[in-house]
Amino acid sequence: MAKAMINPQMIRWARERAGLSLGELAAKLNQPEEKLERWEDGQEQPTFKQAQTIAHKTYQPFGYLFLQQPPKEDDLLPDLRTIGDEPVPEFSINLRDTVHGTLARQDWYRDYLMEQGTEQLDFVGTVSLESHTPEQTAGTIKDRLGLTVRRANGDFDDYLRTLIQHIEDAGVLVMRNSMVGNNTHRLLDISEFRGFAVTDDYAPVIFINTQDAPQARLFTLLHELAHIWLGQSGVSDASPQNSRAVERFCNKVAAEFLAPADEFSQFWNSDPDRDWRDQVPELAKHFHVSHWVIARRALELGLINDHAYWPYVREIQRAFQNNKKNQDGAPPPGLLQKHRVSPRFAKALTSETLSGRVLYRDAWRLTGVKPARLRQFAEKELQR
Repeated sequence: MAKAMINPQMIRWARERAGLSLGELAAKLNQPEEKLERWEDGQEQPTFKQAQTIAHKTYQPFGYLFLQQPPKEDDLLPDLRTIGDEPVPEFSINLRDTVHGTLARQDWYRDYLMEQGTEQLDFVGTVSLESHTPEQTAGTIKDRLGLTVRRANGDFDDYLRTLIQHIEDAGVLVMRNSMVGNNTHRLLDISEFRGFAVTDDYAPVIFINTQDAPQARLFTLLHELAHIWLGQSGVSDASPQNSRAVERFCNKVAAEFLAPADEFSQFWNSDPDRDWRDQVPELAKHFHVSHWVIARRALELGLINDHAYWPYVREIQRAFQNNKKNQDGAPPPGLLQKHRVSPRFAKALTSETLSGRVLYRDAWRLTGVKPARLRQFAEKELQR
């Protein structure tokens, strides 16, 4: 059988770029580890079919395996994840492909808006670290979203849905996903990133990694929204330990938006004989946020320390992961897909496709909805 005559060094590069060990890729290829090792060392060559499988399992274009050296990869977005002096790893292929897909949707939506004669948004990049405080910025965002008065009922889940609706109404696309596209074998890693923002005068985008616990997503949403007001794109971890000025600023904006410091301090009971966790549910209900947000706000205001905070939020994350394993069902696929690509974006693209101005195959590529199901998707999910 004809051999592919690919560059053996590119097999190793593709495997490592996909974050796979020698044994893991060998298992995916259904080949002995020793054979894969000989392919990587150039002692043997795979067949064309085997080489195509290598490319598929490492998420690379087949042609890359014939290159003399790895292609140069551009920095897609600024990396804002550095914590203190500790380096963070380069973007994984899953994160890179997620950013690529997000940028493709943003490009289409920007062109669509410009063709419609839509005016530029008036709030992107209107805030700076030098001339605005987090408190001022939080107030400005609330005014723009029409959320100056907190609602009198509802939990954090309800509040999250309300916020996303107002943010999308303002012109910001909110995309949420736990995997690369629809690929359940390519789950996003919460230890790598919580979200990212891509600024643009017409079509700014927020992406939320939904591998994170729901309690944390509300804070990430507001953190990334602050990036839009600053006009600074970037991939974030939203950690309270992050030392970057822009990340600290966005953290403070999110915290002030969700639980203003003055009001929070009035409700907080600092009695040393009382377990601080006992008051979290009451405060969460008052501010319509999660227990996670209350704990984080208490940490940022110096009301609790790291030793109290980190075990508490790790327990929340563990509980979320355990609940995921025990869940019997999931939201309808169409509803999930709408959230993955942004309801605002999905409605615009499907409308253009059904009217004949966009090819069905292009809509499939951008939404993940197959052509045969696109009309049903538009009629059922986009009317919710």
